[in-house]
Amino acid sequence: MHDIVFLDRDSLIANIRKPAFDHTWRDYPATNANEVVERLRGATIAITNKVPLRADAIAQLPDLKMIAVAATGTDNVDLAACRARGIVVANIRNYSLVSVPEHCFALMLAVRRNLRAYAADVEAGRWEQSTRFCLLDHPIGDLAGSRLGIVGYGALGRRVAQIARAFGMDVAVTSRSPVPDADVVQLPLDELLATADVVSLHLPLTDQARHMIGERELASMKRNAILINTARGGLVDEAALAQALTDGTIAGAGFDVLSKEPPVPDNPLLRLRLPNFVLTPHVAWASGGAMQTLADMLVDNLEAFVAGKPTSAV
Repeated sequence: MHDIVFLDRDSLIANIRKPAFDHTWRDYPATNANEVVERLRGATIAITNKVPLRADAIAQLPDLKMIAVAATGTDNVDLAACRARGIVVANIRNYSLVSVPEHCFALMLAVRRNLRAYAADVEAGRWEQSTRFCLLDHPIGDLAGSRLGIVGYGALGRRVAQIARAFGMDVAVTSRSPVPDADVVQLPLDELLATADVVSLHLPLTDQARHMIGERELASMKRNAILINTARGGLVDEAALAQALTDGTIAGAGFDVLSKEPPVPDNPLLRLRLPNFVLTPHVAWASGGAMQTLADMLVDNLEAFVAGKPTSAV
C-alpha cells in the first residue's frame, strides 16, 4: 500500500486517473515550505510541481520512496539528497511539444509585428482619428527570411526549428551535443548571438547556465534582434535585459518566465511599460491538451515505479 501526497494539486488543471495499484491519495491545493514535512509524513510517494523538496525536509521523511515531479524542471528537488537516500525522482518530458513552441511563436510575432503597440493605439481611439485607412506608426517585421538562433536543441528546440522552417526562417543552433539535422547550422553561442535576428532559449537552468545572457551578450546581439525565453527566467540577467530594452540595445523581447515566481514586486521586468516587451505569467506549457498529457504521464510514472520499472528517472 502506497501513500501518495500531491503537494500542489491546483497547479495542474486536468483529470488525474486513479493509479492501478493499492494506495491512499491526499492532495492539497498548494503547500508552503513550512508545511512540507508535516504533509508528507508517512508518505511513500510525493508529487510536486513547484513546491521545493530540499535536503532538510527529505531527511525528516524516512518513508519517502519516490518524488514524482509534475513538470520537466527538477531544480526544486535536491537530487543529491535523493540519490543518497535511494529515492527515485521522475519528471515529465515532452508533454508540451505543441503548447510551448506555439507560445514561443506567439511571442515572436507579437514583438516582431508590434501587436501590443497597435492594439494600444486602437484602444486609445487613434485609428478612428486617422486620415488614412491604416496606422503605420510602429515598424513591422517579418519572420520569413530572418535567422532564428536556438539555444538548446532538445525536443522543444527541435520542434521550434521545425516551425521556424515553415515560416521561411534560417535556423542556427547552439548545443552541447552534435546536431544531426542537415538544414540546421551549429554555431558557438557568441556567433549565434551576433548573427541571429531572433534568439530563443530552450535549455534547463543549471549553475553554468545561470545568467548566460547578460549585459555583454545582449550588447553583442543585432540592434534589430529580439530575445524569446519560454525556458527558465534565471538564464537571463533581468536587470541587464531591462536596460537593453530601455536603451534600444536590442529591438524587443518576449518572456514567459522570471527568475523568481511568483515574481517579487521589484523585478525590473515587471516595471517595464514598453511596447516591444511582452511578458506572460509562465503559461506557455499550460494548454488544456498539454496539461492532460502531463497528468496521464504522471500516473504512468507512478505505475511504472510501483511495478519496479521506473521511467523518466532523473
